[in-house]
Amino acid sequence: MGKDIFVVQGGGRPRGNTAQLVEAFARGARDAGHAVEVASLLKHEVRGCLGCNACRYGKPCIQKDAFNDLAPRVLGADLVVFASPLYFWTVSSFIKAFIERFYCIAQEDPAPPRGRYERYPVRDSALLMTAADDFFWTFNQAVSYYRFAVVDYIGFNDKGTLLAGGCGDTNGRPRIGETDHLARAYEFGRRVYGSGHAEGGECA
Repeated sequence: MGKDIFVVQGGGRPRGNTAQLVEAFARGARDAGHAVEVASLLKHEVRGCLGCNACRYGKPCIQKDAFNDLAPRVLGADLVVFASPLYFWTVSSFIKAFIERFYCIAQEDPAPPRGRYERYPVRDSALLMTAADDFFWTFNQAVSYYRFAVVDYIGFNDKGTLLAGGCGDTNGRPRIGETDHLARAYEFGRRVYGSGHAEGGECA
């Protein structure tokens, strides 16, 4: 049975490396029978959390931006995919702001699991990233943040990461098409809920 997949694209050029990676992943997932929606945070403005606590618990965020429209998609999806170019060795500020705003979908729980302060709706998640560099440590900080914030704290079930390094000079045109990353992204999407992909495994 097909799954509902929601891809949050956080930054990058409209036809850049990250957009192409997302497109390949989505094509593979659709070919496997899943429904895929992509929301670009370049088009849907989501500001960072103000820490005002007005949203506690079950109330919408007081900020009048796109998050209140996108939150139901997070809650309705089987899989939430975070897609980002590498900015200053971590996820983009677009993705960081989007994750911060999960604060308003937290649920009060007197005994939250694993020592958390609160309980979050459990979904599957995955991370797609692109970068110009391709050192062994290029994505370390970004992956650490994703796993700590999204997987360990919020409690999403990690379905894997695809880390696409070596996508061309940051001042030049996108060159992801000269790598094997798009083929790998297609296969990741096609197999994310099927055989051939180790759940929680790294695809880099």
